[in-house]
Amino acid sequence: MAEEAAVRAQADTVRRLKQDNADPDEIAKEVAKLLEMKAQLGEDEGKHKFVLKTPKGTRDYGPKQMAIRERVFNAIISCFKRHGAEVIDTPVFELKETLTGKYGEDSKLIYDLKDQGGELLSLRYDLTVPFARYLAMNKITNIKRYHIAKVYRRDNPAMTRGRYREFYQCDFDIAGQFDPMIPDAECLKIVHEILSDLQLGDFVIKVNDRRILDGMFAVCGVPDSKFRTICSSVDKLDKVPWEEVRSEMVGEKGLSPEAADRIGEYVQLHGGLDLIERLLQDPKLSQNKLAKEGLGDMKLLFEYLTLFGITEKISFDLSLARGLDYYTGVIFEAVLLHQENEHVEESVSVGSVAGGGRYDGLVGMFDPKGRKVPCVGVSIGIERIFSILEQRLEASEEKIRTTETQVLVASAQKKLLEERLKLISELWNAGIKAEMLYKKNPKLLNQLQYCEDTGIPLVAIVGEQELKDGVIRLRIVATREEVNVPRESLVEEIRIRTSQC
Repeated sequence: MAEEAAVRAQADTVRRLKQDNADPDEIAKEVAKLLEMKAQLGEDEGKHKFVLKTPKGTRDYGPKQMAIRERVFNAIISCFKRHGAEVIDTPVFELKETLTGKYGEDSKLIYDLKDQGGELLSLRYDLTVPFARYLAMNKITNIKRYHIAKVYRRDNPAMTRGRYREFYQCDFDIAGQFDPMIPDAECLKIVHEILSDLQLGDFVIKVNDRRILDGMFAVCGVPDSKFRTICSSVDKLDKVPWEEVRSEMVGEKGLSPEAADRIGEYVQLHGGLDLIERLLQDPKLSQNKLAKEGLGDMKLLFEYLTLFGITEKISFDLSLARGLDYYTGVIFEAVLLHQENEHVEESVSVGSVAGGGRYDGLVGMFDPKGRKVPCVGVSIGIERIFSILEQRLEASEEKIRTTETQVLVASAQKKLLEERLKLISELWNAGIKAEMLYKKNPKLLNQLQYCEDTGIPLVAIVGEQELKDGVIRLRIVATREEVNVPRESLVEEIRIRTSQC
């Protein structure tokens, strides 16, 4: 039929656009056209056919994936709490004007919603701007907080590399007027602690300062009006070679070739305290007030990081720019280094896994009187970290427990359902994580096999003889050893044995 041929042709068009990584809006338009054509074809036996899939740039997480994610979240949250942070939450959408003009060239990635009751709304792009709005609105001038929640970006997703349109951010921020670089050093220490704890492999935390960048642009001859857009080009240096960045600056952004070459001399430098000392003596940079301030603070930061004992993982990198408009001082980004993995033929390369910096002017943008609240913070890239751990566990074929059940309540003979229900109720009331099979008379072998399959470490077996003796037969699944435990001592025995697991 001609209609079916037209649908197939439209489906081919959609497939081709996706393969070519075409503009998301164009793809969405063609997909809508395809769905309309399919709908017009009519229904099959009264049922409308549609494709079951998650929206582009999103995914479902099954029990195994969630078990890995919980492990990662717990490590991150325990670190944030160890450093004294309180927790807050904010709405998933904000007034559009709250988010507008805060993200530089990335503003085009904000998801706008339709007009809802006279308010123009957008889904939050990150957790930092909502935090600044929260501080200004509640007149808070001093807080150390963490916030873990979903954010949204109309990005071209690369899901194998942990890049999504809907994803979690894990943010830690310190707001308040403090002596220079002490909170900033703590943020870097937190990144170091989390990445070390998660054992993701070797990493480096790159640091720079917006004032050093702006001073560098000034002495290289970049007009003030081009600072932010040139900054955005420099930020691409971790993904593309200098020649391409230079070409973009000169060809697309109208920077003079001479200015671009002068920038090139600086942005390819990286090192530690020695490089900071050298740049403090640089005849051009040392004459620029902003650059001199930034280098002075960078030197202080490295002194504190030396006291924390983490400088071997820190690199002062002049190519680090971080494209967001709101940064005002220190900026940093943690990158996993190329790693060969014995289980994975090709190393898992996902780029940046954490980033952040100082944003002293953002709260003032929301405050009616323009009162500033200095802030510094870090965001952990949970999705990218998760994609590495997920691939690693898949390759190693390690068995992942998806429940925390400590004991299965089982029966050795028939007609003991009531006894199992009484015992499991006692265990639940005592705070023990317990399960039982939902059958009146399950075979003991099936109950034991269930424990083997799901990783439950203990089985509490109720039998006729045990009931007479006032005991419960406790089986240790791993060793198949069995011991009789007085019923009144069962809860304590389970606690002791599962604390050793």
